[in-house]
Amino acid sequence: MAASIGERLRQLRSERGLTQQELARLAGVSVDLIKRLEQGRRESARLSSLAALADALDVPLAELTDKRPRLDGAGDRLVLSLRDVLLSPGLLPGLEDDEHEPAPTPQLQSLLRDGWRDYWSGRFGELARRVPGLVAEARSTGRAGADGSDVLLSQAYQLAACLLVHLGRDDLALIGAERSVTAVEAGSDELQWGAAHGTYAWVLMNRARNDEAERVARRIADRIEPRLSTATPQHLTVWGGMVLWGMAAACAAGRADATDDYLTLARAGSARMSSDRLDHALNFGPTQVAMQDTFAQVSLDRPNRALAAAQLVDPTRLRPISYGRHLLDVARAQADLRRDADAVDTLVQAEAMVPVWFRHQVQARALVAEVCERRARLTPSMRDLVRSLDAR
Repeated sequence: MAASIGERLRQLRSERGLTQQELARLAGVSVDLIKRLEQGRRESARLSSLAALADALDVPLAELTDKRPRLDGAGDRLVLSLRDVLLSPGLLPGLEDDEHEPAPTPQLQSLLRDGWRDYWSGRFGELARRVPGLVAEARSTGRAGADGSDVLLSQAYQLAACLLVHLGRDDLALIGAERSVTAVEAGSDELQWGAAHGTYAWVLMNRARNDEAERVARRIADRIEPRLSTATPQHLTVWGGMVLWGMAAACAAGRADATDDYLTLARAGSARMSSDRLDHALNFGPTQVAMQDTFAQVSLDRPNRALAAAQLVDPTRLRPISYGRHLLDVARAQADLRRDADAVDTLVQAEAMVPVWFRHQVQARALVAEVCERRARLTPSMRDLVRSLDAR
């Protein structure tokens, strides 16, 4: 049987010679939270608290939360394939790997579109099988000097980084995100360059490095800030996406005033758009702003405001995993208001929509554990949720 979060927390804390009080001080959480987790009186905690504890213990969040790949038994092997393509000796000068023939640019573009479609639909197993070859082909195409190959290579690395976050390998995801930025650094596509930084900021947030994530997002947003009256929709999307990453990082750090400022700026940008868009793997538009507003209010312990913001979200404008993520925030707000039955219904909806993605969400595990703790008897729906999260 896998160890609980409390057992892993106690082991990691002991290995580092920290008392509960010292760990609480380093992580900025209450001693009572640590005691409850280690004593088994709490099964989980808010994602922000877990991320802070992992950062204080100098371990990936996945090591603390058991965020292992749950890809029908092939998870470890698939993650190793992703690792090998990111850390290939063929990246060294003079050791270039010529195993893959350069792919025609239109074919590579089509493969990337298919990959991103699988990503946004939460089909991680199939995607993890294809991404290593996709990255290798993009590298070969780049070495051949095809026009626009730097953008395609950046997008392939970006896709690998985003996938690895969901598989609990933030360390490898950071390498992929850095390579995505580097691939397009000398190119002329400023929007892909900005979007690659957005992925980098997101990975930093997943490692609880919120101040650094906000600094990256803010600097890039400032650099590519458009004139709202004349900007193209693509430019607005990438800039607005960076503003929302800055907001998310400020929110994760508990800076309510900065969070509200970012949201005000994002609303001004989204008001220039007739609908939501997805460009360069960044989402932006009126629904995206409302969705992120919901996230922010939940994170700042304002559940009533979160549910009010959620009323402005149009589900038809969101990709499956984006809507699934939004539903987790709605369930969090409902649970905070002790509306446990509503929270369970919302979680069931999220799990049914994107089951593989759902199994990789730390917040889903924390919410299910919290609601189960408060119930003397589990309903059939709650038992189904527990089983879905335990699937391998």
